[in-house]
Amino acid sequence: MSTAGSSPVTDWLDHLIILPILVPLAVAAMLIPINERERMLKGAIGFASTLVVFVVAVILMRFAAAGPDSLPGTGVYQLGNWPAPFGIVLVLDRLSALMLCLASGLALAAQVYSMARWHTAGHHFHSLFQLLVAGLNGAFLTGDLFNLFVFFEMMLAASYGLLLHGSGPVRVKAGLHYIAVNLAASALFLIGVSLIYGATGTLNMADLATKIAGLAPDSRRLVESGAAVLGVAFLVKAGMWPLSFWLPTAYAAATPPVAAVFAVLTKVGIYVIIRLHLLLFGAAAGTSSGFGQDWLIVGGMLTIAFGGIGVLASQAMGRLAGYSVLVSSGTLLAALGLGHQAMLAGALFYLVSSTLTIAAFFLLIELVERGRDAGADVLAVTMEAYGDFDEDEKEEEVGAAIPGTMAILGLCFCLSAVLLSGLPPLSGFIAKFALLRGLFAMPGSDLATAMSAADWTYVALLILSGLSAMIAMNRIGIRTFWASIEGTIPRVVVIEITPVVVLLAACIFLSLEAGPAMRYMQATADDLFQPIVHSERVLSAPRAGGR
Repeated sequence: MSTAGSSPVTDWLDHLIILPILVPLAVAAMLIPINERERMLKGAIGFASTLVVFVVAVILMRFAAAGPDSLPGTGVYQLGNWPAPFGIVLVLDRLSALMLCLASGLALAAQVYSMARWHTAGHHFHSLFQLLVAGLNGAFLTGDLFNLFVFFEMMLAASYGLLLHGSGPVRVKAGLHYIAVNLAASALFLIGVSLIYGATGTLNMADLATKIAGLAPDSRRLVESGAAVLGVAFLVKAGMWPLSFWLPTAYAAATPPVAAVFAVLTKVGIYVIIRLHLLLFGAAAGTSSGFGQDWLIVGGMLTIAFGGIGVLASQAMGRLAGYSVLVSSGTLLAALGLGHQAMLAGALFYLVSSTLTIAAFFLLIELVERGRDAGADVLAVTMEAYGDFDEDEKEEEVGAAIPGTMAILGLCFCLSAVLLSGLPPLSGFIAKFALLRGLFAMPGSDLATAMSAADWTYVALLILSGLSAMIAMNRIGIRTFWASIEGTIPRVVVIEITPVVVLLAACIFLSLEAGPAMRYMQATADDLFQPIVHSERVLSAPRAGGR
């Protein structure tokens, strides 16, 4: 990794940036020849790989957060020692480090949860899981659009197998819809990339940022057309209405550990939109500045409304969690579209908090519904959706059953409800407060004239979405934990409840450390609103062994 003025003290860190891609990719290949009857061995190797990736991600995040005093420049890893824009580069900054840490933490929790029983539902679970992790990390680190397409496809190919992992017609039907939609999005991705390359002659993001302001009118229209097509591809993945019809059903049908990791897959689309929108169409983009911003505002707000209505209408917890993903995506897209720099730090805080919460809720759902009668709710997720295990497989669950099962599950459910609703004092409330504070921190003495109708609409939707989540979670919680229903107390083992507790504890820790976390998010937002500085750091990074 090349940084301007790097010292020998940081030389050992220089090659860490490629490890989040290289380690899971190598482990995925290594696990394929191992016999499927050695699932615990494969699980242990996969867990070790994911743990290494998480540790590396934490180190890289601390490295990126050190600031310009100890890291005078953006970290750039030049594959083959070819400098940008001619060679392939991996770029580490505060945003990519944040997403790396979030994705690897969720992957680690899902990996532990799957080893109780879910990895036995089909073949090559751990290889597919490692490929998914490698694709995710590559998408966050790559510095050019072509390799973004490569890692995006790696991630999607693994997600196809993971969504279909197991048995049951519900999962197969949802999986085939998921594959068809995402294949169409991939085709749009390739078309958009081709249009941009044809107009500019480059796919390096930093190089594009320096060229877009000086393009001729014809080339500029071609770039904007390519960016629009590319945006549709990523908005499909982000779940913006009306492109989100597939998401609640697909996520509800996935096995719990897969659904938990899928909670961060939608954030890949959000990440790329944040990256490209601020890098290519920021204030320095000339007449292209703010391109597509109005669509993000309208689409984001409609997604919040659609997701909020879906949350209220959901009778099954799986679909409620799926619509909560849409509310989260809509909140972030609308915040980005409004274009207020003061809001971006709050949006990034909300991204982390909402993703951790929804992932924990996906893991919790199956534990809560395990003791319920499968026919208690006509709209509940069927047993086929979670896979049908026979008695022999149930006896192979790993770990000891926890005492006070319903009390622990009830407490975790209450914490999830508070976080999803955005009630104080946890991180869900802090995130929404930070968003509103950034929105109200507008220039001008008169707040009523400083804020537009879109700003006030966003405030109303943010409050109403929290209210809908609170009503829906209260209704389901009363029906599940208080009302008299037929069913038995579920047998929950420690290895299953531990990831849920850890993810919820991470949200509590984020609440307690909100000050340092917001300072990091604010520094990240400041970096994103300086695209020319970012581009110069990437393009001027020296080659290894050179000056």
